[in-house]
Amino acid sequence: MRKQKASEPSQRMLRVGEQLRHVISETLRQGRFDDPLLFDASAIVTVTEVRVSPDLKHATAYVLALGGGNMDEMLPALNDSASVFQRDIGRKLDLKFTPKVRFIMDKTFDYALRIETLIGALPETDRYGYEAPGEEAADKESDDDQ
Repeated sequence: MRKQKASEPSQRMLRVGEQLRHVISETLRQGRFDDPLLFDASAIVTVTEVRVSPDLKHATAYVLALGGGNMDEMLPALNDSASVFQRDIGRKLDLKFTPKVRFIMDKTFDYALRIETLIGALPETDRYGYEAPGEEAADKESDDDQ
């Protein structure tokens, strides 16, 4: 058997996290909330990932509003309605303990956009630090045409 590093989630943690993501997404889709903000916004909230603690008693759900919705209002509403999600998790999954769910805004796409912007701003160079050959060849062709 392969030993896992302390920072890597176990196969069970990954599997339970994926099952939780499906249940939370289904609960959002069904829209059984008392909060009118969540009831209206449940169609635009996406659960991108759920990470579970090693003891499977706590889960962190990373959510994102499609179309740039206001997450500052939705996150407190989601966390206040965590009992609705826990109830559905308890009913639909066969776990010894129902994990306590908390919601956090997913910033992965913001980081990816920032990295893409930074890479796009770099000059085109090859791996040795010289200008890309396409630019030099284009300069030579324009000189030859004159």
